[in-house]
Amino acid sequence: MISVDHLVKDFGTRRAVDDVTFEVEKGTVLGFLGPNGAGKSTTMRMITGFIKPTSGTAVIDGHDIITSPVQARSRLGYLPESAPSYRSMTVYEFLRFMAQMRGYKGPKALSVVEATLEKCFLGDVRNQTIDTLSKGYRQRTCFAQAILHDPPVLIMDEPTDGLDPNQKHVVREMIKEMAAEKVIILSTHVLEEVDAICNRVIIISNGKVVKDAKPSELAAEGRLEDVFRRLTTTEDTLVESKEKEEVTA
Repeated sequence: MISVDHLVKDFGTRRAVDDVTFEVEKGTVLGFLGPNGAGKSTTMRMITGFIKPTSGTAVIDGHDIITSPVQARSRLGYLPESAPSYRSMTVYEFLRFMAQMRGYKGPKALSVVEATLEKCFLGDVRNQTIDTLSKGYRQRTCFAQAILHDPPVLIMDEPTDGLDPNQKHVVREMIKEMAAEKVIILSTHVLEEVDAICNRVIIISNGKVVKDAKPSELAAEGRLEDVFRRLTTTEDTLVESKEKEEVTA
């Protein structure tokens, strides 16, 4: 349902994403792993059509994000890192607004919002303004807008970043509940997410895919933390680490 075809993104002379290609089918929860600056968020922004690739493309449920952007975006839900929202709105008002933006009207809009509030366990805070919510509830509210229209493809950038263990558990359970009927890609640098919810892993380093495997296949190579470090440690990171040690010595 997602086909990523030779995506490249240059920012000036720096190549942030370098020929990334993969396909993901329904029922897959793909963990997109990599160190900070590896190109995870840039890749996801290209897949969702928020930034234009230097070259390559992505196809979402049969629709090319370059040549058919409206159709492609209608098939996906996107939860960006530090997802924005209208904080002066209540949770209900925000989701009602998002439903209208998705083309829902009248009773159908109301039923979609009510179903989403229930699915994301937001009923207790439905009449609170978003700026009064805890980070966990704000994240859940942004998660709710991403799944409001029941998209077949869900793309999330660091969905549990900054949440406490209980909040992480709630978000992970929501993801697992939807997994069988969707394609889900989640970007993370939290390795425990893999064991918790993923059934496939892609590791990216310096803009390139360096591993594409099942969690069990990675486990056969050793501890995930060790495999991750081996695949993503470069001469540049070793030099940077050494320089930091010399400064603090």
